[in-house]
Amino acid sequence: MSIATELATLRDRFAPTDRMPLVFLGHGSPMNAIEDNAYAQAWSELGRALPRPRAILVVSAHWMTRGTTLVDVSKLPKTIHDFYGFPQELFAQQYPAPGAPDLAREVTTLLASHHAEEDDTWGLDHGAWSVLLHLYPEADVPVFQVSIDMGRGLDYQLEVGKALSDLRDRGVLILGSGNVVHNLRAMRMGGRPQDFAVEFDTFFADRLEARDLKTLTDPAKLGSLLRMAHPSVDHYLPALTVAGASDAKDTLTFMTDAIDLGSVSMRSFVFHA
Repeated sequence: MSIATELATLRDRFAPTDRMPLVFLGHGSPMNAIEDNAYAQAWSELGRALPRPRAILVVSAHWMTRGTTLVDVSKLPKTIHDFYGFPQELFAQQYPAPGAPDLAREVTTLLASHHAEEDDTWGLDHGAWSVLLHLYPEADVPVFQVSIDMGRGLDYQLEVGKALSDLRDRGVLILGSGNVVHNLRAMRMGGRPQDFAVEFDTFFADRLEARDLKTLTDPAKLGSLLRMAHPSVDHYLPALTVAGASDAKDTLTFMTDAIDLGSVSMRSFVFHA
């Protein structure tokens, strides 16, 4: 398994520019928040390599809405433990980063055509804080979430990403958190990767590298393979948001390109200058 493809040299590849990279992390199990494993180590190394952002905008698979895109304007986003059946140590984790209310309200305006609305009831779900704990362990960078509208098609998330892309030039790190393959029904504890998981993960990486975003957002072209990889597309959509915010000038770097539990892709990627 290749856990950190080109990660060791990623720091040197970031150009000295105000334009922020784009990051998508395959977050996998909530236990990755507290385990010292290869994924956590790669995320920590990435955090040390990234330019320090003014703020972080997170699009997580775990904040789903329908008919609207919500933007969290909380001053101090709460840490949401949106899972069950895990050790108490995980429930005890907190990520007390400040919010970015003024910026979040600007983003609400920026996404007005995407039916955006302000929200102060959400916070940071585990798709956000479980990876932020490793990226920015001091919780000293302002952070806020933007929801995914499950009532729209796949290409809609590309449009959301494109609308957010100008934030890169204002020091904002756009972070997507989900999984390129996410089929919990097909999990195999400690088992080998399922064939469909490897096939979709590889296909996604190839099409993303070719910037063939039309194919990655066309259910007809993705066919039954998409349904096998994603019984629900919530974990797929943040990857499309990040892809939508990228452009042809970006360099694409993959990391943690492994299949965990048989049917969960841990593939992560970074678009950077």
